[in-house]
Amino acid sequence: MSGTPEGPVHPEPAETHTAEPALTERDAGRREAELRDYRAAFRVARLAMALVDRDGVVVAANDSLGALLGTEAGALREQAAADLVDLASDGRTWHAYREVLRGRRSRFRCTRRLKHADGRSLWAEVTVAPVPGDRRVLMSIADISDRRELQARLRHLQMHDPVTRLPNRTLFFERLAAALEEPAAPREPHESYESYESYGYGRTGRIGLCYIDLDGFKAVNDTLGHRVGDRLLAAVAGRLTECADSDGYTRGGGHLVARLGGDEFAILVEDSTGTEQLTDLARSVLDALQEPFDLAGQRLSVSASIGVVERSGRGTTATALMQAADTTLYWAKADGKARWTLFDPERNAHRMTRQALSSTLRPAVEDGEFALEYQPLVDLADGAVRGVEALVRWHHPQFGPLPPNRFIGIAEEDGSIVELGRWILRTACRQARQWQKDHPRERPLFVSVNVAVRQVWDSDLVADVAGILAETGLAPHLLQLELTESAVMGSAGRPLQALQALSDMGVRIAIDDFGTGYSNLAYLSRLPVSVLKLDGSFVRGFQDEEHANAADELIVEALVRLAHRLGLTVTAECVETAGQASRLRRIGCDTGQGWLYSRAVTPERIAELIGTEPLPA
Repeated sequence: MSGTPEGPVHPEPAETHTAEPALTERDAGRREAELRDYRAAFRVARLAMALVDRDGVVVAANDSLGALLGTEAGALREQAAADLVDLASDGRTWHAYREVLRGRRSRFRCTRRLKHADGRSLWAEVTVAPVPGDRRVLMSIADISDRRELQARLRHLQMHDPVTRLPNRTLFFERLAAALEEPAAPREPHESYESYESYGYGRTGRIGLCYIDLDGFKAVNDTLGHRVGDRLLAAVAGRLTECADSDGYTRGGGHLVARLGGDEFAILVEDSTGTEQLTDLARSVLDALQEPFDLAGQRLSVSASIGVVERSGRGTTATALMQAADTTLYWAKADGKARWTLFDPERNAHRMTRQALSSTLRPAVEDGEFALEYQPLVDLADGAVRGVEALVRWHHPQFGPLPPNRFIGIAEEDGSIVELGRWILRTACRQARQWQKDHPRERPLFVSVNVAVRQVWDSDLVADVAGILAETGLAPHLLQLELTESAVMGSAGRPLQALQALSDMGVRIAIDDFGTGYSNLAYLSRLPVSVLKLDGSFVRGFQDEEHANAADELIVEALVRLAHRLGLTVTAECVETAGQASRLRRIGCDTGQGWLYSRAVTPERIAELIGTEPLPA
């Protein structure tokens, strides 16, 4: 009996032990039911799916996947899943897929273009993810062909011009950027292009561009209306496309023809074979556009200007290429339109230098980068120095010493000539007065200063001269202002009034480079001119003394006599030999200027000449 109380104790663990299988069976039944539901859902799901083991082999595939690929679902078992959706063609995708199979990545998604059994293509979004509580992975494939087609249509609308149906500016720059990013295929130095392409590479590493602008298109819109203008643009686009497609150098898929906006078009030549290809293409475009257009009864003729650029793609950016094309197109327009112009690095360097000078010219006056040199004006009768011409020099910190012809034209264009001219005038007058103070017993030298037309129009030249003369103390008769013949001839209104006021003040007025402009002698009697400076081209005709041209001497002699009859003195420029000086003296010319006597020199050198022996004549 003693063990009886303990008897019931032992069955409790037994009951616990026997209850565990009962719970497991219930869980197993529940799990089996769930699996049946999953299998049923897997089989009937509209989403194409495949169960893949860790080796990448299809364990099961549903009917939707079979239908998507055009085969029976059972036929997909035991196949490599990657082959079904082309995952191995892309290294990055293949690596991500393998990482999921190995359990190192939770999931990945990619887009693939697949082939149906009937030959048609479709776009699919492939997702691969582990199955919870299982070593296998689930691959699901969604047909996104309709979505891709809609996206493609929207992209086409976004990337194409509605008038010409050509690629627009956005697509052009996208294609250009892609072309510049692709490196040239390797090629041995001894291989020709033909043998190189025969191996299937077709990459030269060069790129070309024809940048096209229609001449006078605005007049078509203004006179005939935008509807006719749009028809013309569409017709031009058609001819440009024909030229690009028929390019004898074309390799592969042809060239990209795009409308960049307005009446501007571009033909992008990827993997160009050299400048000859681009210039031949530009010629064919000009020839094609010369043929009249018949637009619904309107017969129109147009021409175009084309900027042509061809260069290595290495080190070139889209911005640099387009800047070069835009510059070259400007040259074509400036050179007369209806032509093509090839990019010229030297010409572009000159343009860039000109822009650099223009941007720094105004500050350079304040920064003291300019200096004056002086060239003697010599009396031909006795060789004495009577005056000097002030010539400005720019000591540029980047380009070094620059003569006037490098920057005066720029200064006249941007208006900085007014400030610069005022500085030249003040500096020259101050220097002339200083020479006078340093050599009080010698005959004072007059100083001759060049004046641009814009100084007369854009400033109060009379007030400037009067103020500077008062400031420096220089007598008016010791100042001579030189204006070009083209600036003086035909003067009326304000310029003529200014010249007359300066002359009345006592300042001498000289016509520079006489004989190269209008040469309208009738004006000489009406203008307040004191001096004629004969252009150097007349004097150069005197250089060959053994074969002297009698006509040159007769012309100069007639000009000198006429000037003297009008009360004017005559200065000959560019005197380089004693023979020239002798003939000019015999003719009656008053003063000479040139390398025979001296080049332009510093103020200190001029000071040394004052009071010394006459210069050799």
